Amino acid sequence: MTSSLFSSEHRALLAAEYPRFSGDELTRRRRAIEEVMAIGDVDHLVVHGIGGRGGAVGWLTHWVVTNEAHLVVSSGERDALYVQYYNHVPLARHIAREANVSWGGSSTVIASLDELRRRGARRGRVGVMGPLPFTYARVLEQDYGPLVDLSPGYARLRLIKSEEELVWFELGARLGDLAIAALTDEVVPGLDERDLGAIVEGAYLGHGGVNGIHYFSVNAMDDPHYCVPRQHPSSRVVRVGDVITTEITANFFEYGGQVLRTFVVGEDLDALYQSLHDAAVTAFDAISALLIPGTTAAQLVDASRTIEENGFTTLDDLVHGYGGGYLAPVLGSSSRHLGATSDFVLSSDMMLVVQPNVVTTDYRAGVQTGECLVVAPGGPRRLHVAPRGVTRLA
Repeated sequence: MTSSLFSSEHRALLAAEYPRFSGDELTRRRRAIEEVMAIGDVDHLVVHGIGGRGGAVGWLTHWVVTNEAHLVVSSGERDALYVQYYNHVPLARHIAREANVSWGGSSTVIASLDELRRRGARRGRVGVMGPLPFTYARVLEQDYGPLVDLSPGYARLRLIKSEEELVWFELGARLGDLAIAALTDEVVPGLDERDLGAIVEGAYLGHGGVNGIHYFSVNAMDDPHYCVPRQHPSSRVVRVGDVITTEITANFFEYGGQVLRTFVVGEDLDALYQSLHDAAVTAFDAISALLIPGTTAAQLVDASRTIEENGFTTLDDLVHGYGGGYLAPVLGSSSRHLGATSDFVLSSDMMLVVQPNVVTTDYRAGVQTGECLVVAPGGPRRLHVAPRGVTRLA
């Protein structure tokens, strides 16, 4: 199965020591960031990244942030990347070839401040991007006055994926599919939720995949009590007659899809769970059919009405943008509003996760189905190949 999951492009990425995007792709990204800076009326930008959530740091430099990193960007100058910890600098220099890479010293923000001074930055002309801590902002503001937050501009850039990016996202999605296949083959009664996580990670670690999330919930069909996959695994043991719901993201560097599925152990779904899953599939199909340019967020919510018509509701988000962040539109179903439905309109090459987590109104029973899809004129492009529907485990 493994060989059939990966295209020749995927295999080339997997074989590389540290895979890289093309020069044209990196130039496109840098120009896009400079346009955001121009709109924000700033000359210099400090990008903050921390703990594997590097955002624009990784997008511009290939460096997946380990502990903490700052990237100082100025039009017409080479980027300066400051990395924590000291022993992380050699690899950062090897990977982030387009930037001048240094240790961030005893304070990353002071290193960035010194770099801004060297570049002649002026008050009111410095922007920031990413989850910059309050204390760091105060340090920069002492010299440069109020900072301009360009994070919303970065989020807008990540809404539309380039074709090169989609190859990487598809590879990450296929690693998640390996995890679904491993669960299908390896889950037996007597394992617990922690064992399920070990199965998932073991499926893709050998291919260079890293964990994004793997959430599970194990419930007895005849006495359910937890309707959504847990963010932290419990010691609940799998038994015949259980329903297992899961949400999995495997990443290839910072690129991954998301796949959500339901399994049943040793039996068929009972009437309640079959009704829940039927409603989820109907909603998924109706929403997915609308993933074409010009569809509005309100239309996506309206397409999920079968959930409420069948007497159910949702607990998890119904739809959300993905890839480079948890992106717009983030939508709930009609019985679980997330505030006023936005007037957001879909465009080609946006990537969304459609994931109707249909649950009973007492929140005791629920199912998961869904996956990452790309908006396209002829209908959505699938990144995953994991079989849809409920999987019965022997």
